[in-house]
Amino acid sequence: MPIYEFHCEDCGKNFESLVMRASALDSVSCKHCKSSNIKKMISATSSQPVSGNAIPAAALSGCSSRSGFS
Repeated sequence: MPIYEFHCEDCGKNFESLVMRASALDSVSCKHCKSSNIKKMISATSSQPVSGNAIPAAALSGCSSRSGFS
């Protein structure tokens, strides 16, 4: 489920909201002041590896001498 970040133009606060579908973006209002004068912010994405395809964190960081990667 996508969690979007918003900025309220009226009170100046940032907040997050879970939005089930793109058409529901128009119904989001500020969680602090209830204003609908908001802007969707650009935010970083997040993902999790699929079970069975995970790579150990030590292998990704390059910090472990036993990671098997050179």
